[in-house]
Amino acid sequence: MSPERIIERILSRHPEISRAEILGKLEKERRKTGSFFSDETLLRMVAAEFDVEFPPDEAVPPTLSIRDLVPSLGDVTVVGRVVAVFSPKAFEGNRSGKLASLLIADRNSILRVVLWNDKTGPIESGAIKVGQIIRFSHGYTREDRSGTVELHIGGNGKIEISPKDVEGKHYPTINKFATKIGEITQAQKNKKVNAIGTVKELFSASSFRRQDSSPGKVMRFILADETGEISVVVWNEKVDELEETLKRSTRLQIVNAKVKNALKKGLEIHVDAGTYVEVLAPAKEILKIADLEEGLDHVNVEGEVVAKPVVRDVKTSKDEIVKLTVFELKDETGRIWVSAWRKHAETASNLRLGEKIMIKNVYVKTGFGDQLEVSTRNTTFIVKNGSKEQT
Repeated sequence: MSPERIIERILSRHPEISRAEILGKLEKERRKTGSFFSDETLLRMVAAEFDVEFPPDEAVPPTLSIRDLVPSLGDVTVVGRVVAVFSPKAFEGNRSGKLASLLIADRNSILRVVLWNDKTGPIESGAIKVGQIIRFSHGYTREDRSGTVELHIGGNGKIEISPKDVEGKHYPTINKFATKIGEITQAQKNKKVNAIGTVKELFSASSFRRQDSSPGKVMRFILADETGEISVVVWNEKVDELEETLKRSTRLQIVNAKVKNALKKGLEIHVDAGTYVEVLAPAKEILKIADLEEGLDHVNVEGEVVAKPVVRDVKTSKDEIVKLTVFELKDETGRIWVSAWRKHAETASNLRLGEKIMIKNVYVKTGFGDQLEVSTRNTTFIVKNGSKEQT
């Protein structure tokens, strides 16, 4: 049940109570509980104060934020957007069975979820896909070999794909957690990283023998984005998976890779069985405003200027004073604010109300008031009145 429906139920039972009073109590509960519980759960607490009850089938278990998970928790509920899916694997021994895993993200963190035995069914059938919102209930937490917390879903666990009471805008895509290649430093050595880029150069795979005489495979390629390039080393079964897929100019999304020192100099990214690699389809020429969501990158949008551009000076985190022009853009599907930074600020400041423009190569983020906005980057193009200007 959505927060709005809970508020409506309280108001319908107690018309003497104002919406402002309910929201005030909600904010009070937020401060008391921190980020451990969702607004739905907190509003149910508020509803209980007014003796407003809900049928058992409408009960929603408390939802934890990923960053608040610790090992050895039981009966855990977590919601996140799927950012990687790994195929099921069978295992034998004292107890035989199978497991599958996936990575999900909420607003702050990424979590590995392990599905056991019959719970692997949605992955085997293809029902679980990257990009979906999923609620996992009645799970338990464990610590993996590296000391990272992960969620396990066993026989009592429950999997809800695209729950109707969850808003997707609160769960970003992997773009939010991707590191620009030029920003990968020694501080990230032996740590996990996510990266998005284009295959600039590709080298043939080769075979080798491990110390135990078992066969292995390795392949290398160069991944590049607008900030730099880095060598990527692919190992063993991932070579088989990617060898026929990768080509020069292929755009890739790499999730959960490891940063290591290169043999000669610098750093490189290593891809193994725990890494998810997705070949990204070419971006649509122009996205509608209603289709924009947090984390989208290299986006093209067009529309009509419907708010007079406002120019101001802004101090960055590096104490640099830069120009920023803000204006609102509208198409037939909706409206969105645009932040034009630095060299783009001047062009944007000259836009007129009613003028139709196209903005190429921007990214989407959550801005002031938790609203989506489009933001320019160094390589953004602003196209107006039929003539292209790069500012």
